[in-house]
Amino acid sequence: MPIFGTDGVRGLANGVLTADLALSLAQATAVVLGQGRTAEARKAEGKRLTAVVGRDPRVSGHFISAAVAAGLASSGVDVLDAGVIPTPALAFLVADRDADFGVMISASHNPAPDNGIKIFARGGVKLPDVVEARIEAAMSGEKLLPTGAGVGRISRFSDAEDRYVVHLLGSLPNQLDGIHVVLDCAHGAAAGVSPETFRDAGARVTVIGADPDGLNINDGVGSTHLDQLAEAVVRHGADIGIAHDGDADRCLAVDAAGKVIDGDQIMAILAVSMKERGHLTDDTLVATVMSNLGLHVAMREHGITVRQTAVGDRYVLEDMNAGGYALGGEQSGHVIMSEYATTGDGLLTGLHLVAEMARTKKTAAELASVMTVYPQVLINVRGVDRTRVNDDGGLLAAVREIESELGDTGRVLLRASGTEPLVRVMVEAADAESVQRHAERLADVVRERLALSGGVDAVAGT
Repeated sequence: MPIFGTDGVRGLANGVLTADLALSLAQATAVVLGQGRTAEARKAEGKRLTAVVGRDPRVSGHFISAAVAAGLASSGVDVLDAGVIPTPALAFLVADRDADFGVMISASHNPAPDNGIKIFARGGVKLPDVVEARIEAAMSGEKLLPTGAGVGRISRFSDAEDRYVVHLLGSLPNQLDGIHVVLDCAHGAAAGVSPETFRDAGARVTVIGADPDGLNINDGVGSTHLDQLAEAVVRHGADIGIAHDGDADRCLAVDAAGKVIDGDQIMAILAVSMKERGHLTDDTLVATVMSNLGLHVAMREHGITVRQTAVGDRYVLEDMNAGGYALGGEQSGHVIMSEYATTGDGLLTGLHLVAEMARTKKTAAELASVMTVYPQVLINVRGVDRTRVNDDGGLLAAVREIESELGDTGRVLLRASGTEPLVRVMVEAADAESVQRHAERLADVVRERLALSGGVDAVAGT
């Protein structure tokens, strides 16, 4: 099995992800990313290769970041140790310091026993699949292993957080004066920097989930557990709540009544604002196929084109880069504002969402009303031949029939799992009852036409 997944290397710390693997991966990264034309030119000028290393606060990050730093230094790479910082901060700092690459140790929204390694190339961009494959292959090859003065140095990146805060504040079109924000930092990497930045931007801030102990990251808090945030917003009479995940590359929100504002709604708010201010390139938003039908309807009403990609923020970013687009993201809260960031940035997104409240003098609920969230049902059908999902005649006929019944008021999506014998059935429409009925009907067809063995699990309905 390849060690790289959809977002770097991730797994149980000291299970899948050992110190030995982290060391070897770092050494292989130095081999592959230290060989490009830019890196060779820098070495020819007598400059040393440099990498920024950061981590979230989970306890295993200590030994994994130490192993990564050791692997890089043993390969002749100077390491700037940024300590605990958000993933988007690491990406920004790679570009800001003109480093050759960066390594972030985090498992994002996963529970504390897990950890992960994300690698960013020069400029703070995620690696394409082909480069990850080269790094994985290099793990079994020769290492660099210089001696004497050729070995790398490890030093503390003492102003890493300050640089990031200044960058975030400089991106804002206006201050956040008069807005009371509750921040849920998921006991994660944003626990220190997010409250500081929102306060510096002028907001009144109440904080929850900001006491990381290395073991409580994402534990009942953060963007995957919004109940505590909603309760805190209502209890404190705040204007809005902002939730990050463990490494702060996501942002979800709740309004003053505690109602969730998801990534699609946040993108809709930002897209309309950016178009009004002339910042939305080609009046285009990039989203995945899983974004709610309501987003497409709302954007069409505002003269904004929605481009669709496969699920995953890397695919959103690839499309954004190819077309030079300014805004894209996912329903899960990965929102990319390419003028200011090379990856999803939960702090940047939250700041700009609250800035729009301050600019327009509208409540979060009023802004979110730009988009009506259509009822959506997602069903996982297990034990089926996922390879035939796009070419079984009976199944495709059933999809066409349901699409015909829904017309312009609904949408059907079938997605094969990349790793399991599983097909995801998603149906959206204006009427919740018909959504459930059509989804269950189509799931039955998938089970019948593609059956191997197993059953069905209903995952979500909104």
